[in-house]
Amino acid sequence: MTNETAAAARKRRQKMFISVLPGEQVEVVIAEEGKVNEYYVEMVHQAKTKGNIYKGYIHNIDNGLQAAFINYGAERNGFLQIDEVHPEYYVNDPDTKKGQRFPLMQKVLKPGQEILVQVVKEPTGKKGAFLTTYLSLPGRGFVYTVGRSQMGVSRKIENEKERERLKKVLEAFETTEGVGLIARTAAVGQSKAALERDFKYLNRLWTDIRANAQQKKAPSMVYHELGLAARAVRDYLTSDVTEVWVDDKETFDQIEDFVKLAFPRKNSLVKLHEDSDLSLLERFNLVKQVQEIYSREVTMPSGGRLVFDATEALTAVDINSGKIGGERNFQKMSLKTNMEAAREIARQLRLRDIGGQVVIDFIEMKNPKDCREVEKVMRGEMKNDRARTDVSRISSFGLMELVRQRLGSSAIAISTEPCPCCKGTGIRRNMEWQALQALKDIHREIRRPGPEIFDFTCEEELAIYLLNHKRSVIADLERACNRKVHIDIDYEYED
Repeated sequence: MTNETAAAARKRRQKMFISVLPGEQVEVVIAEEGKVNEYYVEMVHQAKTKGNIYKGYIHNIDNGLQAAFINYGAERNGFLQIDEVHPEYYVNDPDTKKGQRFPLMQKVLKPGQEILVQVVKEPTGKKGAFLTTYLSLPGRGFVYTVGRSQMGVSRKIENEKERERLKKVLEAFETTEGVGLIARTAAVGQSKAALERDFKYLNRLWTDIRANAQQKKAPSMVYHELGLAARAVRDYLTSDVTEVWVDDKETFDQIEDFVKLAFPRKNSLVKLHEDSDLSLLERFNLVKQVQEIYSREVTMPSGGRLVFDATEALTAVDINSGKIGGERNFQKMSLKTNMEAAREIARQLRLRDIGGQVVIDFIEMKNPKDCREVEKVMRGEMKNDRARTDVSRISSFGLMELVRQRLGSSAIAISTEPCPCCKGTGIRRNMEWQALQALKDIHREIRRPGPEIFDFTCEEELAIYLLNHKRSVIADLERACNRKVHIDIDYEYED
C-alpha cells in the first residue's frame, strides 16, 4: 500500500508554466512529466467576463421562456432564468400553484428593475451571457456564496479525515445570514489560520462589492474577476505542483508574493525564465503539444488517430485504429486502442475545453467485459477534470455519450475565426467548378459590346488554373466573340 501511495505521489508531480506578453496575452500550461494536461489562454482584447459581477437592469421579460434579458453594459443583453433569481428581488409576493417550484417571472419582476448579476457562462455566437443573482466569490481555500447559506466541502475531496477536519473549521466561522462557504480542493492540508485569513479576505471583498454596487448606476461593473495568471495560481496551484515557471518579471514578483503566503515552506517554487534565445514553452518542449490542440486529428502512440468534429449540437470523436495484423489479434488490439483512446480523449477534452454533449465512436468490441473495462478507464480519467462530467455506458452500437461542463472560452474559440474561403464549412468548391463559373462570367461579358480587351480579375490560384487548363476554351471564346480576354490577379485576395 505504501508503494502504491508513493507511486501515486510521483505520478502527480506537475509543473505550471505562465507565459506573458505584457498588455496583450497570458498563456498557462500545466504539464505532468513533460505532457501537457491543461492549457489556458487569455487575450486582453477578448478578456473573459465569467465571474464578473455587474449592476444591471431588466430590459424585458420573456413570458414563454420564463427568463429576463438583462442590460448589464455588454454588447448583448444577458440571459437570466427564473431559477437563477434570488427571492430578495421579487417585487411582489410569489403566488405559486401546487406543484410549481417557481413563480411566474412576470408576476414577481418588472422591466427597469435594477439587479445585481454575475456572469456564469460567456457569450457565445449570437447568444448573450448566462447570468445568475446567486453570487459566488472564489478564494484560495473557499468559495464564498451569496444567496445560498450552505456550508460544505467539495465532493472532489475524498479523504474522510480531511473532510471532517474542514467541516469543523467551517463550523467555527461566523457568517452573516444568506452567506455560505464551500471548501475547495485547494483547502486540503491548509492550516486553520490560513483558512481563516482566506475567509476574512472574502468577507471584506463582499463588503466592498456591496458598497460599490450602491454607489454605481446601472449598467456598470462592480467586481472584476482576476486575470488569468492570478486565477491560475489561486485555483490551480496545489501541492502537486512542484515548480512554477514565469517569463515576465512583474508577473513573477506578484506570484512569488502570493506563494510566500500560501506555501511559506516552498521558497524556490516560483522560477523566472530569462533566456532570450528560447521562449518558455520552447525551452520545455511544449510548443508542439500546444499547437496540437488546434488540430482536427490527434495521433496516438499506437498509431491510431482521434478525429474531433464539432457541430452546433455536439462534438463527435471518431477513433481510427492503427495497423492491426490478422483477425485473431483484432479484439486484443481494439481493446488496447480503445483504452489508449479513452485516456487521450479525456486529456483532449480538458485541453480544448470541449463542453456540452460529446459522442465517442469506439472501435467495435464484441466482448462486454472489454466495454466495461474501457468505461472504467474513461471514468477514472474524467475524475481528474476540473469540470463537472457525466459519462454513460458504451451502447450496442459502440457509442459512448458524455456531458462536460464548459469552464470558459476555449483556446480554439478565442483564437480562431471562420475561414473567409469556405465560410466556416471546412470545405470549398474545387478548382474545376470555380473555373467553369469563371468561364460562364467571361462568356456572358465578352458577348456584350465593349473594348477589344476584356479584363477578368480573380484570385491567383484560379488565374493559374484557367491559364493552364482552360486556355483553349478561352481562345475559342475569343475567336467566337472577336474580343481578347486578359486574366488578371486580384491582389486583395493575397495575405
